[in-house]
Amino acid sequence: MKRQERIKILFNRQNAFALVILLLCLAVCYWLLNPQVNILTPEGFRQTVKNLGLLGPFVYIGILALSVVISPIPSAPLAVIAGTIWGTLMAGIYSIIGGFIGGLIAYFLGRTLGRSAIKALTGKIIYFSKNRGETYLSWVIFITRMLPIFSFDLISYAAGIAGLSLPKYALATFLGMIPSTFLLTYMGGALRVGTPLGIAISIILLIVIIVLPWLIRRYNWLDLRDVVRVE
Repeated sequence: MKRQERIKILFNRQNAFALVILLLCLAVCYWLLNPQVNILTPEGFRQTVKNLGLLGPFVYIGILALSVVISPIPSAPLAVIAGTIWGTLMAGIYSIIGGFIGGLIAYFLGRTLGRSAIKALTGKIIYFSKNRGETYLSWVIFITRMLPIFSFDLISYAAGIAGLSLPKYALATFLGMIPSTFLLTYMGGALRVGTPLGIAISIILLIVIIVLPWLIRRYNWLDLRDVVRVE
């Protein structure tokens, strides 16, 4: 293949669009992580969202989407804080929208930019084996969305790199996010109300979602080692 043809393939419209999105995400992430901005601290986030009024949920959705693409932004603590601001239901809806959008962006970047670019961005990569079919892989993604077995961003990038069907990826991601997301916002809502029973239930469920992923990795449940490889 001639050099000019290779350059055209590398810098086609889709790749250029993906690079623009990635650079924009990195720029916003750099700004958010600036200590002077002070939006990612619990009090700073709460105050900023309240000051924005009706725009607060949209800013939160954007930050949560960005947290999936750029992992240094802490998504789980923000979801808990959101629960203290908007309550379990509305915070859960906002969180699912933000996380789902972020997952789609990461999927698109993985599918477009490829393994080398994503490894340069994250420092590691997850390989998906499609030997058992896309349906089985969709179930794996569903489980990893419910339980923090692997990083949200790595799973999203890996699904794109592996060329997993977008409808199957989107459905598994959306449905898998619902239980864990509402758990986090429920914890925030329980903290806001201050009910001892709600706090106790939240702690128990939190322990479960920490222990279960460890057991799955330790004893290779679902044969994850045959399907997923992290480097």
